[in-house]
This record gives sequence, structure tokens and C-alpha cells, in this order.
Amino acid sequence: MSDTECQPEHALPPAIFLMGPTASGKTDMAIALCDMLPCDIISVDSAMIYRGMDIGTAKPDAEELARAPHRLIDICDPADSYSAADFRRDALAEMADITRRGRIPLLVGGTMMYFKALLHGMSDLPSADPELRARIEQEAAEHGWEHLHRELTSLDPVAARLIHPNNRQRLMRALEVIRLTGRPISEIWQAQSGTSAGTSEREAVSGIEDYTYFTRWQADETPSLPYTVFQFALAPAERSELHQRIGLRFQAMLRAGFLDEVRALMKRGDLNPDMPSMRCVGYRQAWDYLTGSCDYQTFVDKGVAATRQLAKRQLTWLRKWPNVYWLNAGDPQVVVNALKKSGLGTTFKSEK
Repeated sequence: MSDTECQPEHALPPAIFLMGPTASGKTDMAIALCDMLPCDIISVDSAMIYRGMDIGTAKPDAEELARAPHRLIDICDPADSYSAADFRRDALAEMADITRRGRIPLLVGGTMMYFKALLHGMSDLPSADPELRARIEQEAAEHGWEHLHRELTSLDPVAARLIHPNNRQRLMRALEVIRLTGRPISEIWQAQSGTSAGTSEREAVSGIEDYTYFTRWQADETPSLPYTVFQFALAPAERSELHQRIGLRFQAMLRAGFLDEVRALMKRGDLNPDMPSMRCVGYRQAWDYLTGSCDYQTFVDKGVAATRQLAKRQLTWLRKWPNVYWLNAGDPQVVVNALKKSGLGTTFKSEK
């Protein structure tokens, strides 16, 4: 089959997903691809959205951004919330703008729930209800989050076993769903995922943890994204290499002033360690150290361990992800060659 046949005139516009665990080299690869293809980068990272959180999130520096601007970074204050639904809305708008300019959207990051929300859409779980959330917040102020967790235990023990009393965001969501629908969120998840009542608690808990706002991924799920998506996953072949990269990057962040960055965030006075922004990997551990909850070496060890756990979760998602082309080295030419074989090269030149 010829390249022309692979890329019919009526085909959907192309988009590229470059996914991978933290510290795998995605940013370097993406910037190099922008030198070889007419791509514009959209960040798919739930930490890089926050302003003032540059070092600990490994944002591209000024030189890298000048070479390849990134959309959807620095769009949110650390005190504000930003959901996967918000991301999907914003990413679709950016993709449409890039496509109108005759260029390719290159979506780069490791927030797999964002990728899934973009590719498959949102589930039919109820949207957040601001008035109900305000009432739950008031109840927490009067009685404490432990009281609300006991309420959840009585209504949805499976979810309660997953959600720690201090995880206010998930605790609020679980109570919100019950009050809006009259059904436990764990029951809704099982119904949406097609699992039976005999599903093990561990499986059910895992599902709620990863897909509170989404249906569980299914191999035959039909994408709702109006693009022809070329999906790549970048990860070192050996886990030991990824662990080494994580350790080296964490030390580099410390030398670059990561703790000073967290001190500045703490001095604002309107942030707390339970906010989504401050629960980002590294920031929560730094907060504990700066408030005297642990010593310096414990902070470093916990920060590296938390980053490794994040990478493990990201790889777990990716191993279940269909139709993905795996890369174990950061050579952008491999991506370009794969795209040409797919027929993309008949529409876009391999140079800017």
C-alpha cells in the first residue's frame, strides 16, 4: 500500500501523543521533534499547569520555551483547582488552533488521566456541584474531615478504605457523588467498567483511585477525539536506568533552588499541603521538611521514592494502553520514520 493510500484526503487531521514516565526525556524529544516536523507542543502535565512551580515540575526553561513554546503550562494559580474536564476543554481548543494553522498538535506529558480524558471523553458521572461542595466544606469546618470520612464508611465502605481522611479532594468527590446520585461511587465505577459484583476489593479500589471521574479503560473503547492520533511511549528499557535518571534529576532540582521555590509558595499564606498543587510529587515532601516534620535526608529519600512510585503508576497505565509505539531511546528520527511509514509524511514535510 502506498503512502498516499495510507493518508486519504478525507482523513482526520493528525495529532501526536508523546507519553512516558517522569524523567524519561519527553521534553528533549518533543523539542527535537519540533525541529524536524511542523509541530506545536501542548503540555499534558497536571503539575506544569501551576504558575510559580517551575523547578519541582521540571518545566522547560526559558531557552527551551523560546525554541519550542509549550501550551497549557503556567495557566493556573496553585490555589485554584483544575480538572481533567478543564484540560480536555483547553486541549481541544489548542489542538483546533494548531490545526487551523496547518501544523501538528504534539501532546507531551505523563498525566495519563488527561490523555485518557482527551482521547475517550468524560464518563457520565455527575459534574461537580459548587453549592453541594460548599455545604460539604461547611460540614467539614464544623465537624472535621474525620467525621465526613466516617459518613463515607457507612455509605461506601469500599471507597472509604481507599480514601484517606486527609485526602479531602477525593473524600469530597465520593460524598458528592453519593448525595447527587444516591449511589456509591464504587458501585457506579463497577457498573461503568463492566465488572461484576464479585470483583475483588483490590481491583475495585484500584479503579476508584485511577478513574474517579472516568470510565475504566477498555481495550475496545472507541476514541472520541476527532484526530488521527499517532501514539508513542518513551521509557528506558531498564527500570534501573529510569531510577538513576530520577535520582539525578531530583538532585539537580535541589541545586537549582527547589526548596527556595517551595519556601516562596509557603510564604503566600493561602496554600496548604492538602491542595492538589502542593500534593505534586516533591512539593509535599519539601513542605514536610520545611515545617520540621522530617530531616533533610528523609525528605530527599521520600522525594525520590515518591517520584519512582509516580513513574511506576505511569508505566502501569502505558502497558495497558492500546496502539502505542514504544521507544526506549530519545532519537526523534525514529518517530519521524514511524510517522512517514504511517502515511503522515504525505501530508506534512519532515522539516519546518
